[in-house]
Amino acid sequence: MVPAVKKQVDVIRLKAELAAAGVELLSAQCAADRVRLQYSVHDIAAFGEARMLKRAIASAEALHQFFSQIDAQLKRQEAGGNK
Repeated sequence: MVPAVKKQVDVIRLKAELAAAGVELLSAQCAADRVRLQYSVHDIAAFGEARMLKRAIASAEALHQFFSQIDAQLKRQEAGGNK
């Protein structure tokens, strides 16, 4: 019986962490959009700090890979009728 209770607590924590991450991701997207709308890609690449830009690109690539895996799993579950 204890593992079922622990599993329930983990699900609640997971949902809370996903909600918090969603807010943080939305904030990051808004920040990127502000820069994107104000400056050209050429100017960002020419005048931005290369090391910082490369870190941001690596973060975006890692997020893309992570969420692509989740998207693929969701599609498999939808195709199989699982929730």
